[in-house]
Amino acid sequence: MSIERRRFLRDSGLGFGALAAESLLLRDRAAAARVNPLEPRKPPLPATAKSVIFLFMHGGPSHIDLFDPKPLLGKLHGQPPPDAFGNVELQFSTFKKQTILRSQRAFAKHGPAGADISDVFPHVASRAGDLAIVRSMNHDGFTHTAALNWLNNGWPRLGRPSIGSWVVYGLGSECDNLPAFVVMLEGGIKSGPVVYNNGFLPAMYQGTAVRQGQSPILNLKPSAASQSQERDFQDLLQWSNENHFSARQDDSALEARMSAYELAFKMQMAAPEVAALDKESDATRKLYGIDEDRTRDFGSRCLLARRMVERGVRFIQIWSGNTSGNGGDWDGHASCDKNHVKMAGKIDKPVAGLLADLKARGLLDSTLVVWGGEFGRTPTSDGNANGSGDSMGRDHNPYGFTMWLAGGGVRGGKVIGRTDEIGLRVVEDPFHVHDLHAAMLYFLGLDHTRLTVPFQGRDYRPTDVAGTPALFDRLRRA
Repeated sequence: MSIERRRFLRDSGLGFGALAAESLLLRDRAAAARVNPLEPRKPPLPATAKSVIFLFMHGGPSHIDLFDPKPLLGKLHGQPPPDAFGNVELQFSTFKKQTILRSQRAFAKHGPAGADISDVFPHVASRAGDLAIVRSMNHDGFTHTAALNWLNNGWPRLGRPSIGSWVVYGLGSECDNLPAFVVMLEGGIKSGPVVYNNGFLPAMYQGTAVRQGQSPILNLKPSAASQSQERDFQDLLQWSNENHFSARQDDSALEARMSAYELAFKMQMAAPEVAALDKESDATRKLYGIDEDRTRDFGSRCLLARRMVERGVRFIQIWSGNTSGNGGDWDGHASCDKNHVKMAGKIDKPVAGLLADLKARGLLDSTLVVWGGEFGRTPTSDGNANGSGDSMGRDHNPYGFTMWLAGGGVRGGKVIGRTDEIGLRVVEDPFHVHDLHAAMLYFLGLDHTRLTVPFQGRDYRPTDVAGTPALFDRLRRA
């Protein structure tokens, strides 16, 4: 049999070289035929936003000290909650067992709607005309893990894809040399990385953690001595993978890994360039506060987010706060006011700078900016209920809290919804996290009821079986 094969190759005039060339041609045809799972897709609905920047305040910022002032708290300070406000379960106690705690902040009205904004946010207040402040967000997760899952994954337990993963699954990416879904952390997260994971979606839709400096993405350092050698290595790997894949066309996991290898090579070249903030002008650096000690870290990440949006990255999440302790996040169980003055001082100038820079460059109209945390804080004193608080701290409050949105088709300069006189519960225009996710998707041109994936015998969607266009309708421009 082997003699016959040699005679065929000799007499046919093909030879091994011709067969190798044919193999390369087949590889190229197979590569062209494969669909890139991150290829940009036209949204099915009219879209006003192309990308999202989600500014996440880890720990739960106090709405009644930042965007939702309650004068009645000053009159009731130190007293038990009036019976008229009922009772709710908290993380380690109940509302009725705590005492009313007034806010120490001063508020002023800003923007066309006269939005009340705390004195800890002087720079953000200057952008009030761009903000749509929603004071009526709610869900039912009063622990950090459940609440973080609600805000990021639309479900209180583990296993669901994050909202960033859903966005990339629905729209792909307009950038072929950077991750489609980027997460910029300050440190550890109370619930772990599941909040930016892909859940039951294919792995290429998960968030990629990006840092500052020469190695912005972990484990991406080239193995070869030069770019050309790395390209040769990747070509050889791709050729081998294509041959293996040709007999396994239905293996989506294999296809995803092959695409990931190619994207990784492109990222090796692009990631250091996009993270080179020293190329920005002195005026831009000043705008974000990246030459100031207090604002350098968050400002650098906000500026990096703008550079990524310019390059077509679809979904970017920037976290403020970490699990290092010592007031490292917005979890104000102890001295909530002192904690928030510190945390707001780190982000105020960078957030305002991001909004101003996006607007000046014509990017705010196509970039949806979302600000918020996993819940708000109670109008009562924590009172050391969990062993780490004090009389000036506030407990978790998922029953009524504030988030704001800007850009991407949002009509700024407005305030939506209302909590009761002490800021405990929503009493007007309640919006669940499902409504927030639905609104984010509608701005991107995606219908949350039609963006589905089959899993374990049923079709799943980002908002489970809930969510309505109501918040989107209130937010969008006329």
